[in-house]
Amino acid sequence: MPSAKVLEQKKQIVADLTDKLQNSVAGVVVDYKGINVADDTVLRKDLREAGVKYAVVKNTLLGLAAKNAGLDDLCKVLEGTTAIAISPEDHTAAARILSKFADTYKNFSVKSGYLDGAVVDLPTIDALAKLPTREILLATVCNAFNAPIASFARAIQAIVDQGGAAPKADAEAAPEAAPEAAPEAAPAEA
Repeated sequence: MPSAKVLEQKKQIVADLTDKLQNSVAGVVVDYKGINVADDTVLRKDLREAGVKYAVVKNTLLGLAAKNAGLDDLCKVLEGTTAIAISPEDHTAAARILSKFADTYKNFSVKSGYLDGAVVDLPTIDALAKLPTREILLATVCNAFNAPIASFARAIQAIVDQGGAAPKADAEAAPEAAPEAAPEAAPAEA
């Protein structure tokens, strides 16, 4: 039977884990066996730089925290060596980094994950891992918004460069486009 002090520490760990699970947008549970300390250090550095919190946890403690957070389906994969990466802001960072790492090391594998409070399957985690970073997505959106504005600015600059005159091709095409009107016949008198 554990002492009261140890039991209290475990309750605190479960409470902290529950809070982290509830206040995050995404998380990935992995089986970390088969990696050495140097590789683990590199992995932790990459996750830390992306703002992801990574920790090795006991399956029973993570199971209790998952149930408290409403992520009961995570309990199905909690066996063997388990670590969890929790991302408070970025939906894709944990999946992207851990999936890339799992591709490099055959014994390291992704077990499950969650996204916005719901447990997701492995194909969903793989799809998240293939998404570009938030910065790249924002740059792409900005470029999409900027393209029409830049095109308009180039057109205005072309008009200014020509001294304010309309381009010749447009001026010549306008009269040809208008069909000539047929003269109206006078109404016949009866």
